[in-house]
Amino acid sequence: MPAVTLSLEDCHNMASQALQAQGFSEDQANAIADTITAAERDGCTSHGLFRVPFYVNALANPGTNPKAVPVLSHPAPALVRVDAATGFCPLALKVGLPALTETARKQGIAALAINNAYNIAALWPEVEHLAENGLVAMAFTAANAFVAPAGGTKPLFGTNPMAFAWPRAEQPPLVFDQASSVAARGEIQLHLRDGKPIPEGWAIDANGQPTTDPEAALAGAQLPFGGHKGASIALMVELLAGALIGDLFSFESTERDVANTGAPFGGEFLLAIDPSRFGNGSLADRQAHAERLFAQILEQPGTRLPSGRRQRTRETTRVDGITIPTALHTQLEAYIAN
Repeated sequence: MPAVTLSLEDCHNMASQALQAQGFSEDQANAIADTITAAERDGCTSHGLFRVPFYVNALANPGTNPKAVPVLSHPAPALVRVDAATGFCPLALKVGLPALTETARKQGIAALAINNAYNIAALWPEVEHLAENGLVAMAFTAANAFVAPAGGTKPLFGTNPMAFAWPRAEQPPLVFDQASSVAARGEIQLHLRDGKPIPEGWAIDANGQPTTDPEAALAGAQLPFGGHKGASIALMVELLAGALIGDLFSFESTERDVANTGAPFGGEFLLAIDPSRFGNGSLADRQAHAERLFAQILEQPGTRLPSGRRQRTRETTRVDGITIPTALHTQLEAYIAN
């Protein structure tokens, strides 16, 4: 497939310019571009420039505000809330994360609820940011109804990702970000774009039959990982990012998506914990204790720690840049020339 090479700076500029040309405010566009560039930097292409059309398409839904200004509040001493005002999650996070960090350090543990947001991005950037500031972090968000419950055949849950980050001394945090479905939605979309079949076990078609056709999978239902175990985690995420913080379930987000954009609308729930405030000893003691576990894992041949691949990739892309399909580059240029 023909490709175009971009520096990370070019990637950010192209994303921001494309979004601003399509009606996004500079603050909204730059926050989204930060997230997109981080994904491209780390080789997570399903959340990179590939996502720009999803942000643009979301504007087709009534009430979507590409110029929204998020509103920060503190409902309780250990709670932070950001109303994204029907804008997009990256800017809401940019507003909320400093307050969450400060509150977690003051209280020992704190939570952030983001409401009324389009959330098309990965979760790992926010938990990695918190871990870089010495906090243990978790994040959860629902999506549109893409995933059938265990034993079912109709979409009900979102892919419902969760992310976790642990701060490490003198090296990048340990981070993982994974869907509660077998595969992320974006991975199926990339297979469709590239004309490749999906692996068996990822999805079923509209008739409830197993399929390796990405188009049939997108029209049918994705499957939870591990059967009922993944479905239970998806249910937990629905409750945390929906009922707990007063926002939408995945099927309700789908009902709101009247333009059928596939862009999820709802909430994100984050927890931040200051490990220096627990038990005896210092943060350094806890980090050293964790390193013993990591070393035990890595002693076994064939193992690796989560986020290791991303961290290696970012060292390469900082020098060599990234590549994207020529067709996507042409589409982004068309947005800019609007």
